Amino acid sequence: MDSRIPDRMTHSPSSSTYSSTTTISHKSNSGRNPVKIAAKTVAEAFVSCFTPPEPKLSSSNFGDSDSFKAPSVASDGGREKRHSSSSSRGRSIYGSENNSTHTKEAGSIKFTMEDIYKATKNFSPSLKIGQGGFGIVYKGHLQDGTIVAIKRAKKTIHDKHSGAEFQSEVRTLGKIEHLNLVKFYGYLEHGEERILVVEYVPNGTLREHLDSVNGNVLDFASRLDIGIDVGHAVTYLHMYTDHPIIHRDIKSSNILLTENLRAKVADFGFARLAADAESGATHVSTQVKGTAGYLDPEYLSTYQLTEKSDVYSFGVLLVELVTGRRPIEPKKEIKERITARWAMKKFTSGDAILTLDPRLERSAANSLAMEKIYELALQCLAPHRHNRPTMRKCAEILWSIRKDYRELAG
Repeated sequence: MDSRIPDRMTHSPSSSTYSSTTTISHKSNSGRNPVKIAAKTVAEAFVSCFTPPEPKLSSSNFGDSDSFKAPSVASDGGREKRHSSSSSRGRSIYGSENNSTHTKEAGSIKFTMEDIYKATKNFSPSLKIGQGGFGIVYKGHLQDGTIVAIKRAKKTIHDKHSGAEFQSEVRTLGKIEHLNLVKFYGYLEHGEERILVVEYVPNGTLREHLDSVNGNVLDFASRLDIGIDVGHAVTYLHMYTDHPIIHRDIKSSNILLTENLRAKVADFGFARLAADAESGATHVSTQVKGTAGYLDPEYLSTYQLTEKSDVYSFGVLLVELVTGRRPIEPKKEIKERITARWAMKKFTSGDAILTLDPRLERSAANSLAMEKIYELALQCLAPHRHNRPTMRKCAEILWSIRKDYRELAG
């Protein structure tokens, strides 16, 4: 373990889903194992079973949970073997194109400053859609009509360290493409300008919907669907990229929603390559980065980062979906300020119903699904990472919960 203690805990900017600060460490891929290649072939046979459903028109036709079955993954000493090939370049075996008019591979588009100026009308204030630690985010229109989000870095952060972080984020984004991840189109470095061009997702963040910013209440079925979408996205990052990626900042304000309430995980500013399991490594020793309320306590105390840190954050997110509350509620009385701790205490004492978002119906289906989601959340929030499930297991359980929920809801 790295004995260096960080001077401070770095938190992701919360004011914009498109803002980021990157700390990514890359390792070269180890040699390809013939057994793994054969195993990949077997896993691909199950692709249709684990493919996320097509975009929905309503929460009721999101997909058939009866058909869900995760690909078979061999376990070695508690760590799952990942199936990859050099030709895949990080494409998911259950990845899918989004609704953009662009069909090119992620990150393959080459941009010029002229393109960016045209897309943003010379960075017009009227097209500004967000601002955070990274800089300002603009809504842009590419020449072919594609609507994008254009992240323009603050010039004040242009130093040697931030330059390396920018390049690391670009390399990470270029490796991933999945229906439930915000798509990366390309980037530009021109003089002092550092710009990322990513998919524009029009319907705000999950946090905004839980806060009913638009006046509408997100129903329980939609919340369950969103949890499954996020589960798919993080499972992909952990298992189906060339080298497993830890997002490190799973939270409701980093989950964007489409008009059909499909979830897309955004902001890879804190993403980090996981330990190389084939070399025998079990974790990455690194400075603690993330957002208060979602941070894995074991990572916080040991500086040992693993995929299970994302699982912990996902557990907090599950509680957030059920309660509608933020992870930390400073205006609540002391025993209710840490939402996950409060909700799990109520759950284990048999009073889980008292934590259900008061705007949701107290139906039999909602109550049963809430109990089962809390059972999963309790596992995700285990103090020690070895007691937490994998993200693949989380996705399987949520599919099962949704199947039972639909049957009971009738």
